[in-house]
Amino acid sequence: MHVKKINPKRFSPLYDCKEQHVAHIAGALPGGAFFRAYHKKNTVLLVFFLVLVLSLNLYGKQDCSPSKITQVVFLGTGTPNPDPGHSGNSVAIIVNDTPYIIDCGPGLIRKAAALSTAYGGKIEALNMENIKRAFITHLHSDHTSGYADLILTPWVIGRDEPLQVYGPEGIKEMTRHILEAYKEDIRMRLYGLEAANNRGWKVMAREIEEGIIYKDQNVTVEAFLVKHGSWPEAYGFKFTTPDRTIAISGDTRVCKNLIEKCKGVDILVHEVFSAEKLKIRSETWQKYHTSNHTSTYELAKIADQVKPCLLILYHQLYWGASDEDLLKEIGTIYKGRVVSAEDLDVY
Repeated sequence: MHVKKINPKRFSPLYDCKEQHVAHIAGALPGGAFFRAYHKKNTVLLVFFLVLVLSLNLYGKQDCSPSKITQVVFLGTGTPNPDPGHSGNSVAIIVNDTPYIIDCGPGLIRKAAALSTAYGGKIEALNMENIKRAFITHLHSDHTSGYADLILTPWVIGRDEPLQVYGPEGIKEMTRHILEAYKEDIRMRLYGLEAANNRGWKVMAREIEEGIIYKDQNVTVEAFLVKHGSWPEAYGFKFTTPDRTIAISGDTRVCKNLIEKCKGVDILVHEVFSAEKLKIRSETWQKYHTSNHTSTYELAKIADQVKPCLLILYHQLYWGASDEDLLKEIGTIYKGRVVSAEDLDVY
């Protein structure tokens, strides 16, 4: 499997999150000799040393290195703007070769195919017949306009059980309308010469509330409410897997609930816009974005409180900025490890 290599120019190296660095530091300062030399003469230095080692041990419990059990795959990092280089918003969390899709922006199925072994990639979990579970943060079109593709294409290719979908109020109605719109297509595939199976086109859509919404042998999924403009229900999700905890913000402005729910996660995937480039936007758009989304400076303060091992930017609003610009803006406040995701990245 291809795993995204983190460019050292794209993140701050303050936290490298590996326990072996603690051992290296301790080895350089043998404990017995250190304590004998300083326990009477330099109490302040001794306390500093102990605090340093304890802090490094704390961070060492979070391991950001590539995992063979859990991968975070970016099928689309885009926004409503039709940027050809960024498909619509969608993330796959893969645990023990089982994919869990978060949001279904336009293009997600083609991006999943690009990484799948069926089309020359290295991730067998993203072969179409394996895509069976999805979680929807909210019902904005840039997070859902690939929903029909998510339902139908994996079925056409061979998925033989209903798609399970978990989302906010309205997801059942959206599902019903999509299936109604494609009823003739479904009928012809079932009873025409194609002879598709009569299970994979079906959808088990569940409307969720805050709390644990899904659990199996691989993951426990917790939904938490976030603040996204005037949407009555917009959610973030926290996935707990055998070796990682991963939080995904969905679309949100600064939100205390997110901070509380996500403290100490291994990976925080969070939307962001350039605070500096917002200044060139019209007053109307400035008002919209500040009430619906999170700026680089705001996200830096959020990360300082959540303290993830790795912060991953997605759903980025650049307005002419670059990934390096976003990281630079965040780096003026937050000194942790940060990367800016691109489509097809794997962490």
